[in-house]
Amino acid sequence: MAEYRFLLVEDQESVRKSLVAMLDSFDVDIIEASNGKEGVEVLAKDPAFDLIITDIDMPQMDGIEFCTWLKAESVTQAIPIIIVSSFDSDIEIDRGFQVGASAYVSKGEVKELLPETVTNILSESTFRRSQRVLVVDDSALIRKVLLDALLQDGFQVVTAEHGKHALDVLHETDVDLILSDIMMPKMDGYALCEAVKKDPRLAPIPFIAMSVKEKRRHMKKSIQRGAAAYIVKPFRIDELIILIERILSDQFLLLLKEKENLTMERDMILAGITSLINALEARDSYTKGHSESVATIVTGMAELGGMDQKKIERLTFGARLHDIGKIGVPDALLFKRGKLTKDEYDQIKLHSEMGSNILAPIPSLADVLPLVMHHHERFDGRGYPHGLKGEEIPLWARMTAVADTFDAMSSDRPYRKGLEFEEIVMVIKDVRGSQLCPDCVDLFLKWTLANGFPVQHPRGLHFDPS
Repeated sequence: MAEYRFLLVEDQESVRKSLVAMLDSFDVDIIEASNGKEGVEVLAKDPAFDLIITDIDMPQMDGIEFCTWLKAESVTQAIPIIIVSSFDSDIEIDRGFQVGASAYVSKGEVKELLPETVTNILSESTFRRSQRVLVVDDSALIRKVLLDALLQDGFQVVTAEHGKHALDVLHETDVDLILSDIMMPKMDGYALCEAVKKDPRLAPIPFIAMSVKEKRRHMKKSIQRGAAAYIVKPFRIDELIILIERILSDQFLLLLKEKENLTMERDMILAGITSLINALEARDSYTKGHSESVATIVTGMAELGGMDQKKIERLTFGARLHDIGKIGVPDALLFKRGKLTKDEYDQIKLHSEMGSNILAPIPSLADVLPLVMHHHERFDGRGYPHGLKGEEIPLWARMTAVADTFDAMSSDRPYRKGLEFEEIVMVIKDVRGSQLCPDCVDLFLKWTLANGFPVQHPRGLHFDPS
């Protein structure tokens, strides 16, 4: 199946063949029509196209009429259009853009310009489809005009009638840009912008203020409250779209750079911490590879449970770090042969808090701190460090607790031999609902079945982490 699907509307067969040849480098299925009327018939059967390329001068329905129809229909209005025509005067080009074309290529330059133009339009279209704009205005007419215009350009759109309504929407829906009127009842645009910028989750969202007031003080007040731009009504829709695209593109590049920096920071931190964990586990042949095994198990559980891939990556990351706090536990306690005293056990129990404290100064690890802190809580509330009960315990910590329990019982320890797989399963089933979360135990058992247990583990234990 091809990556893209194009509709090519051109009345001359020789030109169609030539254009198809020019698009040979794209992984695309190209459906052909000889005029606008045929193009409408194709789209009526299946409107799922990534791009439409059309001529202007055609019989029955020309390109201008065809584009006008496309932008009037909700199912086709967001499909980008490239006009390829020998009518390349400024007037004709302007007409093409007025009826919704994304680009205009002269047939005299089509060989040189078409592939690059298609690449750019597809990239822009993909970007727009990924962006959601919140339009906030107390005027139903303005909301409708902006909704239609933004949808026509391929954006996702949600609307709100005033600031308070917008905040409700923002708490339920992720948006990439806010376009808000200033003068509104219940909560005006200034107050909305201020509320957005005070909320750490919402603060990065670009905010465009719009108003009939063009006085400098109103513009300055909006910018002071955190608005990225101010636009005066009435405005040209195409100018607003260009402004939105520019701000979203700048924001996208900024977020991409931040993501790259965070990824680099995370990888460097992980490498350093992994070295510490390896050093910790290398002190004791009994626990060597424990953190990686626990991470492997929770990863398999999460995948089987249908968890989002990004969350799985973070869960895996956190599981690798779950015992980092044992760095602060004396070797004499960790490797003691025989039963621990109450005081000794209390010292070892501090490792979960120590681990959380070690990682707390690193902002990019904030989401895994609850796992590190709470992986020794018990479902019945008798665990540590805070005695959390049931679903008070974070899900990732509950999942890690099951994996940790399994791997700990599987491995040989100074004070006992590792148990066989069947014995471990029996114990885990016995503590289901008391020590361990029932749902997580069920998911773990389901995962063991899916992985063909029992088989030999690389550490000499009886499970397969693949």
